[in-house]
Amino acid sequence: MNQRVEKLQAWMKENEIEVSFITSSENVFYLSGYFTNPHERLLALVVFQQEEPFLVCPAMEVHDAKRSGWDHEIIGYNDIENPWEMIQSSIQKRIRIVSKTAIEKEHMNVERYEQLSSLFPKAAFISAEEKLRILRMIKDAKELKVIEEACALADYAVEFGASEIKEGKTELDVLNAVEYALKQKGVTEMSFATMVLTGTNAASPHGNPGLTKIKKGDLVLFDLGVVVDRYCSDITRTVAYGDINDKQKEIYDTVLKAQLAAIEASKPGVTAAEVDLTARRIIADAGYGEYFPHRLGHGLGISVHEYPSMTETNQLVIEEGMVYTIEPGIYVPEVAGVRIEDDLFITADGAKVLTNFPKELQIIK
Repeated sequence: MNQRVEKLQAWMKENEIEVSFITSSENVFYLSGYFTNPHERLLALVVFQQEEPFLVCPAMEVHDAKRSGWDHEIIGYNDIENPWEMIQSSIQKRIRIVSKTAIEKEHMNVERYEQLSSLFPKAAFISAEEKLRILRMIKDAKELKVIEEACALADYAVEFGASEIKEGKTELDVLNAVEYALKQKGVTEMSFATMVLTGTNAASPHGNPGLTKIKKGDLVLFDLGVVVDRYCSDITRTVAYGDINDKQKEIYDTVLKAQLAAIEASKPGVTAAEVDLTARRIIADAGYGEYFPHRLGHGLGISVHEYPSMTETNQLVIEEGMVYTIEPGIYVPEVAGVRIEDDLFITADGAKVLTNFPKELQIIK
């Protein structure tokens, strides 16, 4: 049994949980090593306190699941079979009484909950999310190595994107060039929809790239991430195309100051709230508090957004092994938007920055 499953089993024993029924692609991958996007089909990993776990997936994916390294039972079902009957049979071969079951309440839909509860009508259902988030929050050496590879590719993407900025090119022109360059390096998936936003478009934190043309005097914001072996990176850089005005420069310098201070504050023993407030106070003191509308950052790993959430109210204590983003921003409508984001790995001595494209204002001539 792998150590991740064993840690889940230990938690189950402590909480007298007979069955954990895990259904999200990310958590199935974390525990089993097998990743798939099953679309509307059922995917599940079923774990017991002591008995052999089993994986449920479409029959056409059984070979891939075995090839991933999963060496326990696999229930493969085709499109005209009822997987719930197979699941019930496999569980009853292992245990007879199910009084408590752990599920991903945020992921499981009502239909599947009703199917599962019909199999075990006397069982109580509790959330597995919090335990799985805590397990995934601390990265091991193998995970860190993959994330570092993803971060190096993100650095390359921003560098390439900056080199593509030319008068009259659209946001989508630059975005397409970046993603094509990454594909030439073997990248098959981005962490999320790539953003290239120019001028006042960047004042929308989650703006949509389009046909807006880049012009001299614009700040151009890149926000992107690369997936390597199922692990994500996430970087944001804002560069200047030609000379910018004093207001734009003031906004940029304020964001950079806040970002660097938050990185310095990131170390074991402090809280997520303290780190967030370190940046938030700098931005507020500069008069831009109302223009920083989101959290400071988020955990990073198999999902681009995972635990912890770096907010001013989160009293979670930072620990060695965490990977999270630091991404303060200022967004003034019709004026400018600036965000600067890095991925951090927490060591005993503080934060190791994994994304390394320069943060001093880059002026593209």
